[in-house]
Amino acid sequence: MAVLFVLLILFVLVSLTEAAHNTTAGCVIIRPPRDGGIRYRGLTQEQIRSVQVLPVDYEIEYICRGNRIIVGPKVRKCLPNGTWTDLNQRSKCLLPCPKVWTSLENGRVVVSPHGPAVEGTVLHYTCLSGFILEGRNSTQCTKLGKWDYPKPICRYDRHYTGKKKLYIGALFPMSGGWPGGQACLPSAKMALELVNKRTDILPDYELELIHYDSQCDPGEATKLLYDLLYTEPIKIVLMPGCSSVSTLVAEAARMWNLIVLSYGSSSPALSNRQRFPTFFRTHPSATLHNPTRVQLFQKWGWTKIATIQQTTEVFTSTLDDLEQRVKEAGIEISVRQSFLTDPAVAVKNLKRQDARIIVGLFYETEARKVFCEVYKEKLYGKKHVWFLIGWYADNWFKIKDPSINCTVEQMTEAVEGHVTTEIVMLNPETVRGASNLTSQEFLAQLNVTLGGKSPEETGGFQEAPLAYDAVWALALALNKTVGPLKAKGRRLEDFNYNNKDITAEIYRALNTSSFEGVSGHVVFDAQGSRMAWTLIEQLQGGSYKKIGYYDMTKGNLSWYGNDKWIGAGPPADQTMVILEYRFLSQKLFVSVSVFAGLGILLGIVCLTFNIYNSNVRYIQNSQPYLNNMTAVGCMMALAAVFPLGLDGLHVHKSQFPVVCQFRLWLLGLGFSLAYGSMFTKIWWVHTVFTKKDEKKDKRKHLEPWKLYATVGVLLVIDVLSLMIWQIVDPLHITVEKFTREAPKGDQDVLIEPLLEHCSSEKMNTWLGVVYGYKGLLLLLGIFLAYETKSVSTEKINDHRAVGMAIYNVSVLCMITAPVTMILSSKQDASFAFASLAIVFSVYITLVVLFVPKMRRLITRGEWQSDQQETMKTGSSTNNNDEEKSRQLERENKELQKIIQEKEERVSELRNQLSERQALRSRRRPSSSNLNHSTPPMPTAHPDPKSLLPPPGYPLPASDNHSMPPSFSNSSNLYQPDGKIGRNNCHTSRLQLLYK
Repeated sequence: MAVLFVLLILFVLVSLTEAAHNTTAGCVIIRPPRDGGIRYRGLTQEQIRSVQVLPVDYEIEYICRGNRIIVGPKVRKCLPNGTWTDLNQRSKCLLPCPKVWTSLENGRVVVSPHGPAVEGTVLHYTCLSGFILEGRNSTQCTKLGKWDYPKPICRYDRHYTGKKKLYIGALFPMSGGWPGGQACLPSAKMALELVNKRTDILPDYELELIHYDSQCDPGEATKLLYDLLYTEPIKIVLMPGCSSVSTLVAEAARMWNLIVLSYGSSSPALSNRQRFPTFFRTHPSATLHNPTRVQLFQKWGWTKIATIQQTTEVFTSTLDDLEQRVKEAGIEISVRQSFLTDPAVAVKNLKRQDARIIVGLFYETEARKVFCEVYKEKLYGKKHVWFLIGWYADNWFKIKDPSINCTVEQMTEAVEGHVTTEIVMLNPETVRGASNLTSQEFLAQLNVTLGGKSPEETGGFQEAPLAYDAVWALALALNKTVGPLKAKGRRLEDFNYNNKDITAEIYRALNTSSFEGVSGHVVFDAQGSRMAWTLIEQLQGGSYKKIGYYDMTKGNLSWYGNDKWIGAGPPADQTMVILEYRFLSQKLFVSVSVFAGLGILLGIVCLTFNIYNSNVRYIQNSQPYLNNMTAVGCMMALAAVFPLGLDGLHVHKSQFPVVCQFRLWLLGLGFSLAYGSMFTKIWWVHTVFTKKDEKKDKRKHLEPWKLYATVGVLLVIDVLSLMIWQIVDPLHITVEKFTREAPKGDQDVLIEPLLEHCSSEKMNTWLGVVYGYKGLLLLLGIFLAYETKSVSTEKINDHRAVGMAIYNVSVLCMITAPVTMILSSKQDASFAFASLAIVFSVYITLVVLFVPKMRRLITRGEWQSDQQETMKTGSSTNNNDEEKSRQLERENKELQKIIQEKEERVSELRNQLSERQALRSRRRPSSSNLNHSTPPMPTAHPDPKSLLPPPGYPLPASDNHSMPPSFSNSSNLYQPDGKIGRNNCHTSRLQLLYK
């Protein structure tokens, strides 16, 4: 019973306690710590005074007065059960003590309890080996914010005979993106152990490693770097791992005069000596791959490459360096693609731009994404070669990755034959270096240290030799500084963060380091980067095979000759483009040339005929000199067909501009002569016969020199325009490129058709001026020919034929000019259209102008000269009279037709008049019978005169209406003297005709 009573009392107390804190609305306001207050978020001062309960999830923050700091939870949150978080931990506002007491030069300080130095904190001091503590070994922070004892010091013990310790601050990434510390930390400890055992290296010192896990995260590394720098003992060197962490550490170390030696940083940005003046690394820069790549490009004869990179600083810097190196080697980066997480678009762009030799810069996880897209785009095989980074796992493409949708078989097919370049991190030769170990003995000891753990499952296993050699490089450099420092009265143990002299000596020693390590020959360049060999491997049959080494220091490529290719050999760096010039069809050229030659022969015949018969009156009346010009112009236009068909098949490129000149001048001057002479004729006819009579009489006299002057003006205009064109903007050869064509068969070539043109810089402008001027001239010629189609003149007896020729030439020219411009890219069609238009125009002109003259002279025998014609009975005057007679006969027939129509009308009117008179005569007797009272009137007889026709009409003798005697025979229209006139008709008949 007593036990139950006690339990009941305890239950009641607990319930009361919970009731004091728990409410249905939230948490009761609690009191702030002493010398402090509470910050209520979102509440005013009046609300704070009136509120008693705060809602669930509400947070309060403790603040301290003055320079006091909070110790314990700073923020509390209201929980759903009505209590505040961390109530079991008390928050206090305490005065801090000076931080200077928390560090001790050449000694160590232990803070108890761990945390800020405030009231109640106790510090325990110890000195390093070789130093003696002077002062109290502990001190406590009082309530006043002061330490109760002065800070002690560690003085050098001159009687100390043991080794003095030198501390190395290191950051090994044991986790994170690159857990390289898993193998690099044991490797570094192996090196320290051997170094400390050596009596010839730093005999008076012992190296000790103080390390933390940076997780390959710059944020975490910042916090750890602060602890390394602000806690004892002083570190003489810093050893970071990842590139991102090394960038942070190396940039900050210059402020503490610290040397930074990295074992796992490859970023090219770290080679910047101005930004990182104290940085060294045993891991070569990522740019060390680039000289090897350039050497391979040159070995296989490639001059064009493409790149695809993941958008990170290390790959961007590497690619910038590669771009500079290939530019110096005369190699072009034709395509440069980048991606952040999804490489699909970048790979498609590589495919679209025909990338063949591709350098890929990305991490292993992104490599699987890239080659999954490569498989989909078929960007692999015998036409493509990929260059990748060699530090991927050997089976990286077989690892199942949920982020891709390609099978292992597809990935294996896509990556087959790619080449990798990898920094040699393990000496391939059996050489004992500074550590007295060969590379194979080192690997054996490392495997023992790792406890038999698989190398593929151990992060940083490949970089472990670099960490091992980094410790040896540091130990040898420090050993080298002992003598110079002793000469200056300094010692390594005197180093502090303000001592630049010791830092300078260590820098000088590292910069001149040169020794054989387990990773190969260790030497640094001017930027502090490791210079090493590069291993070249190729994936053959699903496994990597070594195909060579490249020594950058000596520029020596060691080649095994076992490289294999899917095709017959290394693929071409681009699709082989075969330049193929398009030439004019020779059959077409010969055919058109034959027609042109026959046309020139016809022109010679016409010209000879015209000159031989120039004294014949009929030929003289056609202005034979203008016809001669027409024939010469036609022959020149036909001669232009020959250079128009000449191209690179017949003429060398250097002579092609001369051919262009011949085309232009022959065609231009030929047109001016041929068309200009015809235009002059038709223009003169229009000028004379379309004016008023008084002006026409004044200009009937034809002056030949004016016609020749007109042709000369047109010719001079053409000559001047062509000369200006050729002086200002001469013709030259241009090459038109067409879309590339793939030949039949699986050939890795494309044919690029080319076509040569005659052109100038402002070709369209000049053609516009010439075509505009010639076009207006053609239109004006058509208009003049139409206006003068019915004109007949003795001075120019062939102007109708000239008009017909102008019609044909104008139509052909206006059609040909735009069509040839449209068909300029099709050499056969363009030449055929232009040349045939010239041939047809010339043939039509010659036939229309000269064949009728030949026919007339042949059929009528008019071959005599002018003097012989005057001796004949039938002179040219008779010919003119006959023409006039035929014209009058036509007019007489038209007049007879008109008179017949008038006669028929007269007869019709007579009949109507007779019917009216008969109707009147019948009405009069009927009216007399009806009216009996009216006396009978005498019968009225029609007056004979009333039945007569109107004046000027013939009497109706009978029903047969015959022609008047004067018009019965058309021959009566001619007068006895043989001259015919329109006034020979009787006056009475003319009145009847025009009544």
